[in-house]
Amino acid sequence: MNDTGQLSIEKLQQELSLKQLQINSLLTITQAINDNVAAPELYSMYKSFIGWEMGIKRMALFFKQDDEWECATHLQADQLASRHDLGPILKRYTKTQRIIDTDPEPLQGFDLVIPVYHKKNPIAFALVGGVRADSDEYTRIQFITTFTNIIAVAIENKRLFKKQIEQERYARDMELASSVQKMLIPDHLPKSKFFEMATVYKPHFTVGGDYFDFIQYDERRLTFCIADISGKGVSAAILMANFQAILQSLIYQYRDLETFVFALNEAVYRITRSDRFITLFIGELNLRTNTLQYINAGHFPPFLIQNGTITRLESGCTIIGAFETLPEIQMGEVKLTHPGTLFACTDGLTDIVNDLEQYFDESHLLPILQGADKAISAEEINEALMLEVDRFRGSRPYPDDIAVLTCKYMV
Repeated sequence: MNDTGQLSIEKLQQELSLKQLQINSLLTITQAINDNVAAPELYSMYKSFIGWEMGIKRMALFFKQDDEWECATHLQADQLASRHDLGPILKRYTKTQRIIDTDPEPLQGFDLVIPVYHKKNPIAFALVGGVRADSDEYTRIQFITTFTNIIAVAIENKRLFKKQIEQERYARDMELASSVQKMLIPDHLPKSKFFEMATVYKPHFTVGGDYFDFIQYDERRLTFCIADISGKGVSAAILMANFQAILQSLIYQYRDLETFVFALNEAVYRITRSDRFITLFIGELNLRTNTLQYINAGHFPPFLIQNGTITRLESGCTIIGAFETLPEIQMGEVKLTHPGTLFACTDGLTDIVNDLEQYFDESHLLPILQGADKAISAEEINEALMLEVDRFRGSRPYPDDIAVLTCKYMV
């Protein structure tokens, strides 16, 4: 056999050997993926394949963590391992290509950049250096690209599956929190021949931080409150649950509103240490003496409508939970001379914005309240309000939790 024939046989044997290596590597990684091997082990397998089986001298594999691209595994690329600023550089590349002298400095020393995309979104980037320049170079690069894609897609699928599990767990937790919160919000409202109440409650998320409550002593006397816990979602709902427990335990200990609010503030401060706060309006409606006593603790001032006159209920103190001790409290008192309406809400109502970027402020609210004396019931007032809100906001969503409490009374 001549030298040419011998070289042809040796080349064929090399090609067969490379093909067998590729098949074995693919079988190994496929089995690992089917066995649901953890991501760190897949990184280790990729590093071993690149270094030992492909003979690559230098490599760095990047995946996105949160909003940054981080090096998941590498060979001889210590300077890139701790860098988190390569995203803008890596995202320039949409296909496998050689790195040249004019490419960015962090890529110098590597031969190839291999991006992996899902649709139009990058999921991984591999930098490869030290590829042997021989007759099998093109085939070797193709296989490295294929292997990188398989690893990247497998790890991305793991990430998506984990995210789905977390979302399902979060949805179950939110459903439970919502069920618990519904138990805390009164499901029936006080009513007698002297007064009636109606409410609107729309949490921005499944759970929220708006709250209202009442205590009916008899058919002529009622204490009610409306509150807005800072923040949204589960954390606000947890504080709201604590707040309700505190309020319910203290309201019977202190019969005057000033002492009650002082004690309420101290109890909330012990829990929050001023990290969270609560705006609160609490009022006592007494239709034996025809008076309304109230304290407004930094809340959006409610409206009192009687005989066509609208009064804002602003007297009180600062917000609950911001200070260990409230500086002072100024309790308000109003004489009720005519049948009227009390209207209280959280500021989520006035935060509503329409398509013209206009707010649902008092100019939209007052016309509805001016007709409150003519309304048959408190529910009728709330229905008119929400019809106007939906007309006003159009296609815009509710920006925050909304709670409304309306009370009609007779004197």
